[in-house]
Amino acid sequence: MKGIIYLVATPIGNLKDITLRAIEVLKEVDVIAAEDTRHTLQLLNHLEIQKTLISYHRHNEGERTHELIKQVLEGKNIAIVTDAGTPGISDPGEEIVKMAIENEINIIPIPGACAFVNSLIVSGISTKEFSFYGFLPLNHKNRKQKLEQIAKEQKTVILYEAPHKIKKTLEDILQSIGDCNACLVRELTKLHEEKLYGTVTELILKCQEPKGEYVIILDLNNEKSEEDIFEHMTLQEHYHYYEKQGLAKNEIIKKIAKDKKVNKNEIYQVFMKK
Repeated sequence: MKGIIYLVATPIGNLKDITLRAIEVLKEVDVIAAEDTRHTLQLLNHLEIQKTLISYHRHNEGERTHELIKQVLEGKNIAIVTDAGTPGISDPGEEIVKMAIENEINIIPIPGACAFVNSLIVSGISTKEFSFYGFLPLNHKNRKQKLEQIAKEQKTVILYEAPHKIKKTLEDILQSIGDCNACLVRELTKLHEEKLYGTVTELILKCQEPKGEYVIILDLNNEKSEEDIFEHMTLQEHYHYYEKQGLAKNEIIKKIAKDKKVNKNEIYQVFMKK
């Protein structure tokens, strides 16, 4: 009989945020796969739980996923935990879920803390619609492309960032997206929890001694006119923008030409072979 994989959310700071159900699951499973076994051991010692620990992080995720799936197929129940928060959210967990589905293994989430959700609700920025991008790419070209993608958003945008990169990231946001209203949240649920509010420029000035992991919330709700959005679009993206509205090709070409303030024949030449 196959075992079960539990995705167990752990505290993002304050250990009192562990749920009763999470404690119960951690006590009952056969193995706990942890992002950092030393970090998780501290939590288990606090909870007075003794359990077999196996490391499961980004650098061994591929190899360990196969090992863990094999154990579950043999009947063992396994809990996946990260250093803080919910597995699979900018942390290991996604790959084992995919393989578990392929092997028809039951996956059970054990809800709990998630840094970006709790940061969003204290940001004062709209929670109706939002996009979560996690950490921006390190590669300069990929980072620029990602920021250009974010610049087209018309909803709340949430990012993660490390303390030693926060100022540079805010400067990149200012340059690529603009001086929008934003919120920085750091050390959530911990002793030095802090929320900073203001424009991106103001936050750069306020962020003098960055410490702890940051959540960045950007208010891009209705910040841009269609003209601003079209400026960042490729012709293909511009075409698909109107195509999604159900417009015919000729009508789309007319609209793009009007938006770009060019002769429609120029646009027609681009799409005549579509």
